[in-house]
Amino acid sequence: MTTATTLEAPRTEERSRPRHRARRPRTRLRPDLVRSRALAWTAVTVMGMFGLLPLYWMVVTALSPADRVFRFPPDFLPDSVTFANFRAVADNGPLFHYLTNSVIVSLTTSVLSVVISTYMGYSFSKFRYRGRRSLMNFVLASQMFPQTLLLITLYALFRQFGMLGSYTALILSFSTFTMPLCVWMLKGIFDTIPDALLEAAAIDGASRWRTLHTVVAPLAAPGMAAAGLFSFVRGWNDFVFALTLSDKSTMTLPPGLVNTYIGEFQTSWPTLMAASLVVSLPVVVAFMFLQRFLVGGLTAGAVKS
Repeated sequence: MTTATTLEAPRTEERSRPRHRARRPRTRLRPDLVRSRALAWTAVTVMGMFGLLPLYWMVVTALSPADRVFRFPPDFLPDSVTFANFRAVADNGPLFHYLTNSVIVSLTTSVLSVVISTYMGYSFSKFRYRGRRSLMNFVLASQMFPQTLLLITLYALFRQFGMLGSYTALILSFSTFTMPLCVWMLKGIFDTIPDALLEAAAIDGASRWRTLHTVVAPLAAPGMAAAGLFSFVRGWNDFVFALTLSDKSTMTLPPGLVNTYIGEFQTSWPTLMAASLVVSLPVVVAFMFLQRFLVGGLTAGAVKS
């Protein structure tokens, strides 16, 4: 018994000793790797400043008095700040009428483009029929025509049917150049959905319409959100179509801002910049709520499973 106790003692003492792990030597970055990272961060910084400088200058102009806007050299950090330009925007009644028109036209364009593009993209992706490839190429080729050429044709068509100055003319015209891209975007997303899932739904007794609405559409929701956001922004920012096909009752924000603050002999730049900041808030809010869908929707069809 004594011998066994004596033999076990060194093991207990050995276990109680703290084990010191050997420190790994710090790896030093190679000079060429350091230079490449420095160049990459420099390029990102320059591009970020290039993209954010117009927004910064818009904010500075909106907060500056009118007599300091055209100073040279310009004040990149204004010494005096005023909110009179934003109060002038709040007192402008027609501006909110243009805002309401933009919301109506952009939302309707977004919903119409997503609904039609969903059915077309699903048809191109999951069905095989005669003329399918030609129709796909025709939808893609429609993006090659200049928008001015489409505007002339649409203007003559809407004038013939008495639709000029209506919401319908604006919505249909905006949909002509948002729908082709949405169709191809959603087709790429539908291609990633395995056919075995559709076959399982058919075995369970689901029709093709029910399979699309209850099985495929929830899986393609990020892509549909991305397509809807693209259509909304495209309709919100359009100027030429909205100026040509609308009248005072249906005019949207881009031509409304130009007609309100830009005159023949004078332009109210501080008030115009303040109004531009205010009307950009809906798009910023939409991006904030749909950001997680936007990234997933734009990259969902990039890789096939």
